[in-house]
Amino acid sequence: MTGRVQASAGDLLELVRSRRATTRGALQQATGLSRATVGQRLDRLFRAGWLREGAGGPVDSPLGGRPSITLEFDDEHAVVLAADLDTRHARAAVLSLSGEILAEHSGTLVVEDGPDAVLGELGRWFAELLEKAGHGAETVCGVGLAVPGPVDTETGRVVQPPIMPGWDGYDIRSRLARALTEHTGAEAVPVLVDNDANLMAYGEQRTGHPDCSAFVLVKVSTGIGAGVVVDGSVFRGIDGGAGDIGHIRVPEGAQALCRCGSYGCLAAVASGGAVARRLAEAGVPAASGSDVRDLLASGHPEAVGLAREAGRRVGDVLATVVTLLNPGVLMIAGDLAGTPFLTGVRELLYQRALPRSTAHLDVVTSRLGERAGLVGAGAMVVEHLYAPERVEERLRALGV
Repeated sequence: MTGRVQASAGDLLELVRSRRATTRGALQQATGLSRATVGQRLDRLFRAGWLREGAGGPVDSPLGGRPSITLEFDDEHAVVLAADLDTRHARAAVLSLSGEILAEHSGTLVVEDGPDAVLGELGRWFAELLEKAGHGAETVCGVGLAVPGPVDTETGRVVQPPIMPGWDGYDIRSRLARALTEHTGAEAVPVLVDNDANLMAYGEQRTGHPDCSAFVLVKVSTGIGAGVVVDGSVFRGIDGGAGDIGHIRVPEGAQALCRCGSYGCLAAVASGGAVARRLAEAGVPAASGSDVRDLLASGHPEAVGLAREAGRRVGDVLATVVTLLNPGVLMIAGDLAGTPFLTGVRELLYQRALPRSTAHLDVVTSRLGERAGLVGAGAMVVEHLYAPERVEERLRALGV
């Protein structure tokens, strides 16, 4: 940003938030702005309540003097609401602007009941969570929602989702904003929606692998999807369809009918739902990926064998993904993300991929677990609202 004499208040906030410049002097140096101009723009951020002064920093001059006062993003001036939908289960939370979970709830919520009912119930959950966290509705600055389907992020609408009947093209943003108002009395706030694997990848990369410039997360639950983070940003493709590896055709699935209506999809033979069906056919009670997860936790031998077989099938596809993207981290998450499945993935991945593609690859499991989607959804909202160009809009709206 050196030499950008027109650096805005939003640009200064970005420098402080990223810790690239945390004193007034450092901001002057980074932007080329005068001391007075930096002071004026910082004053707007202080009046908005978005900045605070921290402890004194080191003395820069060899002659000594007073230490520079550091500047910090005030992550306590607002909160974010986030929810992560699966096919039959959901999790919701109140988060601080730094991603700390302040209150959380999980429970049964069936996407097949339709968007109106599901989003209305989420509004009720959010009201209870705000009360539990001790925050008023006026402190909410935005809502993030993770859904198990492809999303057009410009509109927030899911596009032909295979496992979300009745949601195609539905105006999720407006309904969820309305539900929040109905249950809390809050004014309308921005609602952002993205695919669950994307947001899980975003949350995991930011918190556990911030220096990894090419990061891939594969979620294997009722379906299979992948999230890709490149240079700190989610890669979505031209219309949100990137990462939909569950619908890559595989030879083993030629006779397997997928929920998308096609035959031979990877999800039809290797997802948690597919493993559950095979277990049920063998007389083992299982109806979903979460049931398979419980059976794996108890060491059920047939579930363990099928999970490892599913891992091999996914690993075969991931050999192509790894060769194409050359990631530094490949993370396995979701209901099947355990030792049997991971072992199967490793077997085929390292067998099929060129050594050059895997020489610097770490194959790991989720660190955030079931909270990954919440953390990613919260981070998505914060990055959207405090982006430099949006900061200017919001400051003008606040009259500062």
